Amino acid sequence: MSKQHDSSGEVIRVPDLEGVYSEPFSFRKLIKLLTFFGPAALLASLAIGAGETILVTGVGAWAEYGLLWLILVSVLVKAVFITYLLGRYTAVSGQYIGHSLVDLPGPRGWMILTLIAIELVGLSLALTAVAKPCGNLVAYLFENALPPDVPQSFWENTVTTLFLGAAMALSLLTSYKALERQQIIICTVLVAGTVLGTWMVWPSISGILLGTISVGSLPEAPPWGPPAAKNEYWLNLVTVFGYVGGTISAYLAYSNWVGLRGWGITSHPHIARIRGFSDTGLRIDYLSDDPVEAQRMRALLTPLRWDVMMGAVVLFVVTASFMIAGAGVLFPRQQILPGNAFDLLTRQSSIWAQIHSGLVPVYYIAVVASLWGTLATIPEAVTRVTHEFLSAVWKPFETFPYKRLQAIIVLWFFTTSCIWIWSDISFAMLTQIVAMLTTNLGVGLLGVAAIYLNFKLPKLYRARTWVVAGGILATIVLMLAFTGSAIGVLGKM
Repeated sequence: MSKQHDSSGEVIRVPDLEGVYSEPFSFRKLIKLLTFFGPAALLASLAIGAGETILVTGVGAWAEYGLLWLILVSVLVKAVFITYLLGRYTAVSGQYIGHSLVDLPGPRGWMILTLIAIELVGLSLALTAVAKPCGNLVAYLFENALPPDVPQSFWENTVTTLFLGAAMALSLLTSYKALERQQIIICTVLVAGTVLGTWMVWPSISGILLGTISVGSLPEAPPWGPPAAKNEYWLNLVTVFGYVGGTISAYLAYSNWVGLRGWGITSHPHIARIRGFSDTGLRIDYLSDDPVEAQRMRALLTPLRWDVMMGAVVLFVVTASFMIAGAGVLFPRQQILPGNAFDLLTRQSSIWAQIHSGLVPVYYIAVVASLWGTLATIPEAVTRVTHEFLSAVWKPFETFPYKRLQAIIVLWFFTTSCIWIWSDISFAMLTQIVAMLTTNLGVGLLGVAAIYLNFKLPKLYRARTWVVAGGILATIVLMLAFTGSAIGVLGKM
């Protein structure tokens, strides 16, 4: 007998399976399943930034293939378990994360406001770490056309400011659907470009496989390795680990994007009323306790599973390709990328130039496209999360215009990032602080929230035991990484 103890006295029926959900598996169905790739494309393109294109290449240059497992673990922790559990909660319950976290024990909305504060501060640094290498690269490409009597650093900062401003401005004019289509194209270009360039290096297949599965192996930094590898070994590793994947808003926005796609129960014709149930508290007691309906719900999560899988593959392939490029070309030459780390995108072109000069434009297009996608996607993700979270804490905020909030957030990011762009802060310090706050700590807190919310679902609708165990382990790993980051950063300060 179905339970009926929600305050509305209502039980929501899980929609029937039809279309691709009810078809037997076939090649035609496989093509349809691939079209589910969308929200995770946004998440992947938002995640692929300075860490995936700069930091990992430098690691490959001194560790060769020995730390590929670090990328795999980071992708599994964040792009698989954390992403899936957060998206799954929204798909199964129909509720957005913010409205479900507002009534956690303690002051109303304390976790929500903490996450927003960490993100608004940390992303100003993160945007600088993404935009400045791009600005330096563009300034380098047009170096001969610039007046020689003006310092190159001035042009680098000016181009960076213009590049960031253009990406921020364009984000105000782009809808979610257009952004999703744009990022799918960017992901395609990025994967094709990086895979083409990397495999032309003729890397060691056995080295790649061994480095990927040797979880826990810690190659010693060679005598000719960079100072960060020799003097800040652990801080270097936890920073790279933290930088592979997105920040807080990316994962929270993902659960919101799942709702926009109508996956799970979010396609229910009465979804507005279902979301209204969140006002009665954290209990999700409007789902039927019929095992048949629970099984139907699991079938409706098929798009989520395919989307998460494809997003994780994109993130791993692109990030691993950059590390493999460093391992295949720079390591044998005992060559460490020289100069200011903000210039490493410019310096990295030498990897592909050593293979064939025709690959350099491919590299430029792939890397600039990926970082442009990151800059253009962040305002959408942060605005979507902030609007939902503040509306959960203070209901009248629901009427605040979405685009106006996005404009305020864009102005905040642009202004604060410009301060960092024109300052003397180092690339290393930028990335280490961002990894400590917005990824290792912030995403770790999201792991705690995801596990907590999963157990708020009726038993029949919770994630399978191995998924929950993976989520718990992922959260522990993130908190350990945060501890390592905090010890290292505070030690430097």
